[in-house]
Order: sequence, then structure tokens, then C-alpha cells
Amino acid sequence: MLSNYRVLDLSDERGILSGKILGDLGADVLAIEPPWGNSARRQGPFYQEIPDPEKSLFWAFFATNKRSVTINLEASKGKKLLYKLIRKSHFLIESFRPGYMSDIGLSYEEVRKVNPSIIMVSISAFGQKGPYSKYEATDLTGMALSGMMYLTGDVDRPPVRVSSPQFWSAGGASGAAGAMIANHYRLKTGNGQFVDVSCQQSVARALSHAPQIWDLEKYNMKRQGPYRPVGQVNLRINWECADGYVNFIQPGGHTGGLSMQNLSNWMDEKQMGAEVLRTTRWGEIGFGRLSKDLLDKMTPPLEKFFKTMPKSELAQGAIERRILLFPVNDTKDVFNHPQLLARDFFKEVTIDKQDNKLKIPGPFITGTGSPPRPLKRAPTIGEHNLEVYGEIGLTASDINRLAEESVI
Repeated sequence: MLSNYRVLDLSDERGILSGKILGDLGADVLAIEPPWGNSARRQGPFYQEIPDPEKSLFWAFFATNKRSVTINLEASKGKKLLYKLIRKSHFLIESFRPGYMSDIGLSYEEVRKVNPSIIMVSISAFGQKGPYSKYEATDLTGMALSGMMYLTGDVDRPPVRVSSPQFWSAGGASGAAGAMIANHYRLKTGNGQFVDVSCQQSVARALSHAPQIWDLEKYNMKRQGPYRPVGQVNLRINWECADGYVNFIQPGGHTGGLSMQNLSNWMDEKQMGAEVLRTTRWGEIGFGRLSKDLLDKMTPPLEKFFKTMPKSELAQGAIERRILLFPVNDTKDVFNHPQLLARDFFKEVTIDKQDNKLKIPGPFITGTGSPPRPLKRAPTIGEHNLEVYGEIGLTASDINRLAEESVI
């Protein structure tokens, strides 16, 4: 899809997803690292729990389909090398603190003088402008300041962070999307662009209808935990089963009524039915119109029923009976999910030059116009120096001399 494009990826662990997405779509992504390696290589966990920049499982996933080139950006010869690569590239991605690229002579204004059509994507916590632009952020502080933490957790407990880091990933995905939108503009005009990505904005865009409710009613949505507000009531959606959890909701209305009636019939088959479920005219209850009294009465028999079966059995039974229920998959379930296996989603790659192997998620889309590229393992530090610098006319002796000078 993007096989005709080259990306210079200067990002660290904060913006690394952006280049990965473009690489998975076929672009030639050069991971530009300092001679001592990208700081993303120091992110755990590590293979066999050995803390080593070549054994980071974080790097092993996020740096697939990239080539590694080392450059000391703060050395004058290093900047000259980068500018040579810029002339032959289509995108540049970076995630340094705002102002750093200008400080070392690599601002967008300077870069575009060398390549007017290049698209430069800058990913930062709060964007390049504004009162918070110079602030640093962790995933915890970023999710808090973006509003997501306030909506996550139980209503009677303090806010909690989403357990898997999302702040920088949201920014990285937005960076890849911004690069593609800018590329569409470039195809029409021939002009490059500067894409300013704020991770705070990227997360805030995912707050569902909370901002609209505040704007219209000046009301802060509350944390719901295992419940969701539907109409005039809070409906429980998360239920414990024999080996984990399933999601089930009875919102009322025609579809909800059929689902609830089918569930009641199933419970009767298992000799676990309840009079309140059997006699209620579910199809006549409007959407979001269940009374609190009815919810209180229906909850105990549902809890008891769900706990008798594993989530796989409940999910299959729900499909066969047209019930609004689905399993809450853990990582093992996702890894073995028949739909993902049928689409060959997980790919085996080597972690290092010792051919230690690992299965990781593959590209997120496939296209009819171009088959998905074979997944290439994450590179070792400077693995492609000879290859890439040879492409711009440097000899092996030139490269060795630059390495001795700590330029690469």
C-alpha cells in the first residue's frame, strides 16, 4: 500500500506506534537511533527477563518492519547525514519535547528547505503550542489530564487508569492518520505539511458523549463501573461466570425484549428459571424503561445462572438463541480466537539474531490491491547502516570512520 514511501522515524517509546503503522502498511521505515540505541529498547518486559537493549519485547513488537540506522543528531556531521536522508524521504516522525528539533537545527522550516514536499509529524503530550506545551507527561498524568481517568472505575471509588498504557499509543495512531491525510493533500498539491499531534487531544476525542453532555447540560458524566446508563436506569452489563466474565444487557425495546425472553427460556431449559423472568412481558417494556424494582428482582437469578457455565458456552448459547451476550476475552482468549486465527492475525517473528521466536499481532488491515508484506523482525542497533548509507553514496570506510567519531 505504501511501498513507494520512505519514513524517517526519529520517535522514541512515546511516538513509536506511528512508524509501526506506516511500516505495516508497506512503507520503508528507517528507525533513526542514537549510536547507543533508542530509549524504547530499554522498555520492558525483556526476553527471558534479561535487561538488554536487544531483548526488549516492547521493541520487538513496535519496531517490526523497520530498518535501524544510527545517527548522533547533536553532532554536526550527524545532522548533515540526516539531511541527506531527508532529501530522499517522504515522511519524518519525531516525539521529542517541543522545541528540541528547533534547538538542534531540525525544525520543520529548516527541513522543508531541503525537501519542500516532506510531511513532518511531531507527537507530544500536549502539542507544540499552548500553556502546557512544554510540560512532560507519563501515561498516568496524560490520561488524567485528558479526562479519561475520571470516567474509568466505579462510581463509589476514586478514578483509575486504564491498565494498559494508552496515552502515547493514541497519539501515535493519530500521527499515522495525520500523515495519511497530509499525504492525500500532497498528492493533490505537491506540498508537504507539518502535523502537530497532541496526545491529550487524541485521548479527549475518545471520551464518547461526555464533552457534549457537559457543553449542553453542564453535567459531568460519572464513572459507571459494571453499569451503563440507558434511558432512566443504570443497567448492569458485566456479570461473573464460571471462568471469568460475560457482558449482558437488557435495555428494553423490541430487540432487548426478544433477547431477554430467549434468555428466560434458556434458563427454564436448565431448570434455573425464575417467575419474574417468565411472566414479565419483556417486549412491551420501552427502551430504557425498566423499573428499579424489576431490575432488583431479575438480578439474583441471572447472577446464579451465569455462574454455572464458562464464557465460551454462554457465548455459543447466546449466538444460537439470539441473546445480547458476549464474553469478556482475556489475552489467552484473544490469542486463540477463531476469527483472528482464520485471518492469520498473529505472526511469528524472530526476536534477535539468535533466532529466538515470538508470536505478535500482525498488520491490522489487509488489502486486495497489495498482499500484506512478510513481517520483518525488529532490527538490532544500527543493523542497516551499511545498507542505507551505501544508498546515499557512503563507502564502508566512510561509515567506519563516522562510527569511530561517534557520529553513527
